[in-house]
Formats: sequence, structure tokens, C-alpha cells
Amino acid sequence: MTARSLELLREGNARFVSGETTHRNLPASVRATAGEQRPFGAILSCIDSRVPVELVFDLTIGEVFSVRVAGNVINRDVLGSLEFATKIAGAKLLVVLGHTGCGAIAGAIDGVDLGNLTGTLSKIRPAIAAAGVGTSADRRYAERVAELHVRNAVEEISRQSAVLKDLVDNQTVRIVGGMYDVETGQARFFD
Repeated sequence: MTARSLELLREGNARFVSGETTHRNLPASVRATAGEQRPFGAILSCIDSRVPVELVFDLTIGEVFSVRVAGNVINRDVLGSLEFATKIAGAKLLVVLGHTGCGAIAGAIDGVDLGNLTGTLSKIRPAIAAAGVGTSADRRYAERVAELHVRNAVEEISRQSAVLKDLVDNQTVRIVGGMYDVETGQARFFD
């Protein structure tokens, strides 16, 4: 199911980009999922209002777990949510989805220091270090940092969660990274 799950996201994104999304009866989806949920995947994405994963992948209620946090960073709460999504609820695909024009990435590059946000943005620093010297005004540089951050997050999931590592090692769950382009609406996945 993991290969098919990724294909469902690709197909849904193609419908979204073409403007030919599926007409859905949302009240019927509410009723159909009231008793239980069995999403095929979980998507960790940024809180950016331009990246609502259910819409950009043409999904409906009950198809994926959506975990959103600034900069799609990994922390204990995110890991616990992903452990629930997979080990308890049976999701077979985990996606870490970054995006172009990310304010959290720009803030991390610029060294923004603001309350609790400072700690959140600090989780992006390894990607900045790997990308070398640059500025948030340089779009290519910022996108490189965003992609490196997604790749780091994919690795961190298995490194920081024994539960998820076991599921991946046993080929029960697949973790992939991807990037969403806020200008075109297209998502691409790292294979």
C-alpha cells in the first residue's frame, strides 16, 4: 500500500494543479468517518496557510493525518503524533513536506529571535550549515535550505523514534520527503 499511497498523493496533486479536483460530499465523509478513521498516510507540513495538504493533494476527510508546525520541524510532539498515526491507526506512508517561500526557513536563515519561535527555528540550523553561506533574500539558497531541512527531518524521524524506525525497518511504513511550490501548486517527492 505504501507505493499506492504515494501514487494517490501524486494523482491528487495533478488534479489540484489542473483545477480538476474531485467533487466531494463532505457531510457524507463526516458520517462515513464518524465511527473510526483509517488514513492511508500522515503528512508533516508547515503551518503556512498556502499549503493545506488535504486541498493540494485533493483529499477528503479521513484520508490522511495532517501534522502542521512552523518549518515542518521534528519535535517530541510531532514524533508522538506520527507514532500514533502509524503504529496505532495504521498509516503506511509518512511524508515530510517542505515548501518554497517558507517564512520559518527565512526566519531561521535571518536569525529571528522571538520567544518560543527561537527554539523552533533552531531545528533548521543544521540545514543552514549544510547549505553554506547565503541570505533569505536569495530564493535559490532559501529553497536549498528548505529541501535540506526536509531531508534532515526524514532522517531524524527514524533516528529519534524507535517505534518509527522499527516500522520502517520492517517495511511496514515508508517515509518520504517532498517540496511544494507555492507559485505553481506542484508537489514533488524525493525518491
